[in-house]
Amino acid sequence: NRVVYGGGSAEISCSLAVSKFAETVVGVDQFAIRAFADALDDIPLALAENSGLDPISELAAAKSRQMKENNPLIGLGLSDMADGAENCATNMKDIGVFETLVGKQEQISLATQVVKMILKIDDVITMGQYQ
Repeated sequence: NRVVYGGGSAEISCSLAVSKFAETVVGVDQFAIRAFADALDDIPLALAENSGLDPISELAAAKSRQMKENNPLIGLGLSDMADGAENCATNMKDIGVFETLVGKQEQISLATQVVKMILKIDDVITMGQYQ
């Protein structure tokens, strides 16, 4: 019965943490870790785009506020747009947007597994082309 706050706030926070970790890694692994962080950003980008907003500016505003305020609860809250705000980055706890922790963990885990399977298939196909 644990929750995380929605509106892309959890993904943005995870993306920032993974990017920070990537800075400590040397070599080729750093690129894979950064790519994972970028993939986490795709969820709030999709939320903004599906809401008819400019995805890049909304994600940048939410990330900026999370870093500036050191607040992982900042996400994309559409209710603020009606108030004439420049962007919809807002505190998800204040507006009551949340989802279950188990659901979020499963989403990220399953998405990661799918990508790993695709990469394995791609390796098999690539190896077959060279033989």
